[in-house]
Parts: sequence; structure tokens; C-alpha cells
Amino acid sequence: MFEFHWPWMASLLLLPLLARWLWPRVVASNAERPHEGRQTTLIHPSLARLQAGFHGRNPRSPIAGKLHGLLLALLWLALTLAMMGPQWLEPHTELKTAGYDLMLAVDTSRSMTALDFSKDGMPVSRMSVVKGVMDRFIANRDGDRLGLVIFGNQAFVQSPLTLDLEAVRGILADIDPGMAGDATAMGDAIGLAIKKLRERPEGSRVLILITDGENTSGLIPPEQAAALAAAEGVRIYAIGVGSNQEEVPIRGSDGQYHLESDIGMREDTLIALSRGTGGAYFRATNTRALEEISQRIDMLEKTEAEHHTTLIPQPLYRWPLGAAILIWLLLGLFPEGRIRTPEGRRHA
Repeated sequence: MFEFHWPWMASLLLLPLLARWLWPRVVASNAERPHEGRQTTLIHPSLARLQAGFHGRNPRSPIAGKLHGLLLALLWLALTLAMMGPQWLEPHTELKTAGYDLMLAVDTSRSMTALDFSKDGMPVSRMSVVKGVMDRFIANRDGDRLGLVIFGNQAFVQSPLTLDLEAVRGILADIDPGMAGDATAMGDAIGLAIKKLRERPEGSRVLILITDGENTSGLIPPEQAAALAAAEGVRIYAIGVGSNQEEVPIRGSDGQYHLESDIGMREDTLIALSRGTGGAYFRATNTRALEEISQRIDMLEKTEAEHHTTLIPQPLYRWPLGAAILIWLLLGLFPEGRIRTPEGRRHA
């Protein structure tokens, strides 16, 4: 698309017409002024030679005079066009496919080091189970926008909502228990995820909360955060990680594992949070948990595809400016409407 950046500069086209209309009046006004008795006399040491020089000039040619006037008009037109800032607007369209907006909130507290799972007869930590479960989940959500929040003593955004699923999987693989503190600020994590999801269109805002269900830190109680999620149209799908064993091996501050009690999973809290927002609760050990979560998410309304078109200007002022320079050079061949010739220069 073509346009002028400063179209109001076109008013300069009227300037030569205004000057042509006013100039005869200025000359006539000067001619009518009395000279107060003064007489102007031209004094030249060789007046005859000066007069012969003027008689030897090239005669004014009617065709050259018209061409000279045309070139002056074209010169002013080209300069005005250059000052108007002509530009070509090249459209650049950004397209985002339709999908769901999923924010993952992963518990990284010290309790996630508990060894209450096993694989091939070997004890496995809760965090290892979370990474394996969520990595498979992310890999199957092609077309969705995913973000990642971790929480311990505080909640932090590790990845904003993005279509780059491989980047989210890489960030998930690098998280470790304790990196955000040893406590569990579950309510703060829900609040932070809601803050990011509320920027997206309504209808497909989903928070997947992965934790053992025990809130031990933070400023926002989980129940209050869940009420806020329901008000903002955010569905919470909670995945409980852990067991109900009385004593579980857990890594201490010295890096060694020892038995610790009262770190079991609080399923009642997670069930209440998810049901209050229209979501659901699942156990991480349930092999059908991920399939059921995916099926429920697929029943939601997808965010409509976003089309954002930006017009990138390409300046074109060089073309009229170059034409003006060329016309200015041509005007040298017709000074004052006379054809410049070698004979005329010798007489001059």
C-alpha cells in the first residue's frame, strides 16, 4: 500500500502560483513610488563594450523558454513529492494458531525429594515422577501455548506462555527440588499463574497444578487463590504426587536421605481446589491420568487464532529527489529560457 508520510506538505505546490500572483503587484508598487528628485546613473568605463556584450547574448527562444518553465515546474513538483515522504507499506502478518493456554505450576519444595515411588525395583523421587509425567504431557500438546511456574518459598515464572514446547520441556528437565526454597507456597503459585493466564482470551485458561498438596508458605491461602481462579475463568487440574505412607525417605539439608513423617500427600486440599474451579483431581501414579486430563482440556473452547498485521514502511523519497537533481542539471542547458551554445559563451 502506497501513502505519504506528510501529505500536508502538498500545500507547497501552491507557493509558486502565489509568488507569481503577488510579484507583479510588488513590482508595480515599487514603480509608483516617487524617487524624490533623485536620478540614477550607470557609470562604466567601457559602456559601449558592455552594451555589445548584451547584444551578443543568445536570443530568447520561445521553445526553450517554455521548456525552461516546464522544467522549473517539474523541479518544484519533484521536491514537493520528496518532502511529502512517499513510502510503500509492506504488510507483515503474524499468525498464532488456535489452541489452549496451559500454565504448569510445579512444586519444587524439599518434599519433592521424597522417595515414595519406585521404578524397576529402584526408589524414585517425586520430582522424577513429575518430570516424566509432564514431559509426556507437553510432548502431546502440539498447538497449545504452555507456560511454567515453579514454587517453593515463593513462586517464579520459569517460562511465559509460548508455542515452543521443546523450550518448555528443556526448562522442566532442568528444575530441581529446593531451587525455589524448601517450603511450599501453593497459593502464591496459583495466584501468579492466574495473573499470566488472565492476559489471554477467555474460554481456554487452564492451570495444571503438580504438588503433594501441602501448603506451608506464601501470602495467599490456596482456598482464596482457588476462588480467584474461579472468578477469572481459570480451571485448575491438580495432579497429586506422593503417597500416604507414615514415614518416607527424604533428602535432608546435609544431602543425605533419612526417614521423615508427616510429608504425605494432602489429597483433600487438591480435590477441593480443582472442583471449585470446574477442573478435576488426578493421581500421578494413575496411568490414565494424562489421557483424562487431555480429554477434558480438549472439551474446552479453544482460543481463536490471532492475526496481527504490521505495516512496515519502505521510504521512496529517493526517487523524486533523484528526479529533482536530474531536472536541476537539465536547467543548466536553458538559462533564462536561452539555449546555451559555445557561440553564446564566447560572445558573453
